[in-house]
Amino acid sequence: MLKVHVKNETSRLRAVVLGTAISNGPTPKVEECYDPKSIEHILAGTYPKEKDMVAEMEAVAKVFERYDVKVYRPEVIKNCNQIFSRDIAFVIDDIMIEANILPHREEEVHAIDYIWNQVAEDKRIILPEDCHVEGGDVMPWNDYVFIGTYTGEDYASLITARTNINAVIAIQKLFPNKTVKSFELRKSNTDPKNNALHLDCCFQPIGRGKAIIHKNGFLIESEYEWLVNFFGKENIFEITKDEMYDMNSNIFSISEDVVISERNFIRLNKWLRAQGFTVEEVTYSEIAKQEGLLRCSTLPLIRD
Repeated sequence: MLKVHVKNETSRLRAVVLGTAISNGPTPKVEECYDPKSIEHILAGTYPKEKDMVAEMEAVAKVFERYDVKVYRPEVIKNCNQIFSRDIAFVIDDIMIEANILPHREEEVHAIDYIWNQVAEDKRIILPEDCHVEGGDVMPWNDYVFIGTYTGEDYASLITARTNINAVIAIQKLFPNKTVKSFELRKSNTDPKNNALHLDCCFQPIGRGKAIIHKNGFLIESEYEWLVNFFGKENIFEITKDEMYDMNSNIFSISEDVVISERNFIRLNKWLRAQGFTVEEVTYSEIAKQEGLLRCSTLPLIRD
């Protein structure tokens, strides 16, 4: 039996699902893509190669091993992109919730059935079909759950709009004792610099009461300001549009004091060290070409 437990983004990590890039399949066609950044790299001929992505993910697995974190991997599906395990499920408190993701990605969800089946039946939730949600939009933060969403009338035509208001309402009902706070994100099917695919593409709380944020990722300025006030301006690292595009807000916390970050995030990593963090640097720039980084490819199951 697996007792999942996640209260926030930063408590000491004990068990995690790390996606896999093995048998990732050929470079997709433009019309098969789910995000504008992948399209950009396909058109430029710079879409990442499987061997490079496998190497990047193995380096992260080694960091987890060093910190004595139990690492689960999805079962490999032939010719399927299974890197972004964050999308397929998430844990809040002691409940594991299966995500209702884009219909043609359902296979990915079944690749972690062997983990799902170890969780007690009364601790597993599948949301109703009309609740669209992906784990990149969901952030448990102690008494709060932060959720990225999009409620524009053009929701159905935006493949980059992943979490709807029905899911926000359903999660609030599941956790009546928590404050579920939703944030409208800026979406674009065509411009990766004006697209916050998930909440963790423009915001992430990290340890020591700090947070990383990009103002333009939020459609409603007062919602962005709420977060700045919540964490305190002095605790916030503001990233630029280019840094958001490079996924600077998508690092990953092993604990309150330890983060895994991309080695090219020079300005961010310098700031993190100045704040007292241990920064475990890895190369993840190939995976970043698919509009996802370290948080996107990890699904925490147990934190202290």
